[in-house]
Amino acid sequence: MTDEFREAHAKRLLEDELFTEAFDVLKKDLMGRWEASGSAEVEARESIWLAMRLLDKIHGHITSIVETGRMSKILEEQHPHI
Repeated sequence: MTDEFREAHAKRLLEDELFTEAFDVLKKDLMGRWEASGSAEVEARESIWLAMRLLDKIHGHITSIVETGRMSKILEEQHPHI
């Protein structure tokens, strides 16, 4: 898979309404479960926290693919012979 293909695919994902809705719904659900949990439910709260961090990492990874592609294009435009 080429870098250009990865960037285009990642960009399509980030712009896809169903994809972004899924992240929003999952985050809202996890936050609701965390808020509804009691302070004694340490294991459940830790599990929810880990799930929220994982969602952030997945989204961040896809975003970084797009950003890396943008940076590569900018560098190519500024220094076409490098």
